[in-house]
Amino acid sequence: MDIVRGGPALLPTVFGGFVAYAYDGTGGAQHAAIVRGDPSSAAGPTLVRVHSSCVTGDIFGSLRCDCGAQLHAALDMISREGVGTIVYLDQEGRGIGLTNKIRAYVLQDGGLDTVQANIALGFQPDERRYDDAAQILDDLGVDGVRLLTNNPREVDELSAYGVVVKERVPLMVEPNPHNDRYLAVKARKLNHHLPNGDG
Repeated sequence: MDIVRGGPALLPTVFGGFVAYAYDGTGGAQHAAIVRGDPSSAAGPTLVRVHSSCVTGDIFGSLRCDCGAQLHAALDMISREGVGTIVYLDQEGRGIGLTNKIRAYVLQDGGLDTVQANIALGFQPDERRYDDAAQILDDLGVDGVRLLTNNPREVDELSAYGVVVKERVPLMVEPNPHNDRYLAVKARKLNHHLPNGDG
């Protein structure tokens, strides 16, 4: 299925001015992209953050994860650079949805880690897809990207869909006592490039 775009609309933010787009994606997903500057006319690869929705972290400021902090850090970096894109994907809880994410939280409160909780609910550790993100970047005229991520799978998946990832740019945020274990599991079990854990 091809994505369907709505917009553009001006989006003033605390990080500066952006242009917002909405996208109808696969399976009824509703994605968004916000763009600063004109990535299509940039001299080189531009900063891009492909961010999966996190209601608890992005909206409510949950300390259980690093999602909200990563999103704000990416917005700040793009704003300072003057050009770049955030692709905001409608795939909560590593793709399992908000209801199952809260169920996973309950299992984590009982002692399971994030990977174990997803598996206990009948899911893969990470159910996310990146085909819509690749289409969105193509629609926006973004060619080579400097991808703001710690997740090597994201680099591989986007590359498989034709996105030219010129560089992986680390996106480190300060851990807290509530997400230390979460970050360690991302490093050890999901191979994220983080200082926590053995990965």
